[in-house]
Amino acid sequence: MKKLGSDGEYRRSCGEYLCDGEKLLNEAVSCGVGITAVFTCGRKPDGLPDSVPVYRVERDILEAVSPLKTPQDFVFSCAMPEQAGKAPEGFLIILEGLQDPGNIGTILRTAGAFGVACVILTGGCADPYNPKAIRASMGAIYRQPFLIMDRDGIAGLKERGVRLYAAAVDENCTDVRDAELNNAAVAIGSEGRGLTEELLKLCDEKIKIPMLENTESLNAAAAAAIIMWEATKKLIQSAAQ
Repeated sequence: MKKLGSDGEYRRSCGEYLCDGEKLLNEAVSCGVGITAVFTCGRKPDGLPDSVPVYRVERDILEAVSPLKTPQDFVFSCAMPEQAGKAPEGFLIILEGLQDPGNIGTILRTAGAFGVACVILTGGCADPYNPKAIRASMGAIYRQPFLIMDRDGIAGLKERGVRLYAAAVDENCTDVRDAELNNAAVAIGSEGRGLTEELLKLCDEKIKIPMLENTESLNAAAAAAIIMWEATKKLIQSAAQ
């Protein structure tokens, strides 16, 4: 259990990941997630299927297993779902090379709020099953579709007719408010390096978020939130017409 929280390679080899806290446990139960084991130093959690093993442990064991300095009364493991064969239809966000798992989790949470069809991770992004990403997702890890995809897979999106945009800060970029975001995917790179040339070459067009002059680029999670809101707003306006 401890290794699930600290070792991404071990998580992938086991096909399981670690979560912490009663709120996340309740979310996992309500979403029908495959919970594989629960450690608790208190009561048995409500609504848990009888088939899930529950281990009552002392507080020091819970503290040793949990990735948190001050864990709650529950630490539990879940089975990773099988990855879908292809991205679903609808608006997509592509994240390339984002190294902060907190940003990954925040973007998954925001994507879930705005009904984004899928979040695509590429170029060595942080592990979405890292405990920091899971906490930042606030339960969206159980609901929001996401895929880990290589560059060939992203190129395959174009073959399906998906228009690819690159979020950039160049002067010759289309304002995101003017972009056609139906059946589209927007790629966002890390704050430090941006998007790679290889991914930029796949994109049909560059878009930008209008900001005041002499302003630094936005945090990736903030930029993704604005772009996802614009895409959702356009879909709402289109449905109302």
